[in-house]
Amino acid sequence: MEPLEIMGALLTTEGRDDPYPLYDQAHRLGSVIDAADGFVMVPSYDQCNQVLRNASFGVWDVEWRGRVWDDEQQRRPSLRSMERSVIYTNAPDHGRMRSLISSVFTPRRVAALEPAIERAVEALLDRLAEAGADGAAVDLMDDFAYRLPVSVICDLLGIPPADRETFRVLATELAAVLDFVDDLSRLDGADAAWLELELYFGGLLAERRMRPQDDLVSALIAVCDADDSRLSAAELLCNLALLLIAGFETTANLFGNGVRLLFEHPEVGAGLRNGDLRYAGFAEEVLRYDSPVQMTTRIALTDGLSVGDVPAPAGTEVAVMIGAANRDARRYEDPERFDPTRTEIGPLSFGAGPHFCVGSILARTEAAIGFPRLLARFPALAPAGEPTRNQRFILRGYERLPVTVT
Repeated sequence: MEPLEIMGALLTTEGRDDPYPLYDQAHRLGSVIDAADGFVMVPSYDQCNQVLRNASFGVWDVEWRGRVWDDEQQRRPSLRSMERSVIYTNAPDHGRMRSLISSVFTPRRVAALEPAIERAVEALLDRLAEAGADGAAVDLMDDFAYRLPVSVICDLLGIPPADRETFRVLATELAAVLDFVDDLSRLDGADAAWLELELYFGGLLAERRMRPQDDLVSALIAVCDADDSRLSAAELLCNLALLLIAGFETTANLFGNGVRLLFEHPEVGAGLRNGDLRYAGFAEEVLRYDSPVQMTTRIALTDGLSVGDVPAPAGTEVAVMIGAANRDARRYEDPERFDPTRTEIGPLSFGAGPHFCVGSILARTEAAIGFPRLLARFPALAPAGEPTRNQRFILRGYERLPVTVT
């Protein structure tokens, strides 16, 4: 297949269900593929890593979007919901915002969340046990994988428990903006979700200014109010939206993809339960083998750049194929084998360089608590029918994963 044919096939139903044969074809075309004028595809681990770490390859910030977006794209509230967040800004604004968010989104704050994560896991396992007590099928995604990270991120932000079910629905809708959208009408739900979240966050920010609490929202408000030049009100709002959906969707997919792999490799589940395999190694191999994030893009911000031996003048779009890089035979021996005993896995699923995911510690903490307790509580956990993929390309996961727990 030609390079652009591979990209097109990845966006079909079949390609979204199983992109890995297409990644294999991309690898055969080379470590860097000059796919079209101004468009480069990168399936190799080393070259993806280098692009992600090179700040001269930037993201689609407001300036670049203004050059290429049409009027309808500019009018879409959901597409503009995170335009002032760290994920869509370049230097110097990116470094300024990231340092501020990192200063309050600390390992200490995540560690302080561990008791709350443990309580949330146990409550959700109780829910699963009750729903599946008679052998009935339950949906692991709806009843566990989605609810856990929403509960945790809401704890972090200081969202009251009564509002969390609504947040789960809104976050699911808004997450569409992080995926490839070929039909803007598919963003109708995301637009409505953002308008509702914008109102909610506005009220929450006002309330926290009057009555600060020990949560991330209050901490960010303190930074914002101390010096407007450090974090503007618009940046604060956009970054709250980012933290909500980025802290929810990818972690949910990590759990769903991981449980499905346990069903396909029962010997791995047995090894985890008896202590022969480490849960940390299992989670890293899930991230590598079936990454919750399959691709990101970068733009060459200046002239004189190249990717490998392919020139990348200013404006060149680079498709960083994370899912393919994580299965690069030049980096991993027998990459198509799921093997939690691998050492020095280093998947690119959380990115690398300036835009490395600030929430990676939280996601790994949730996995470190959630997977062991799930398997210990339900030793007979088993599939109960065919799962349904979410049909997203960039954010790869399941919409439904029916299981039995007894």
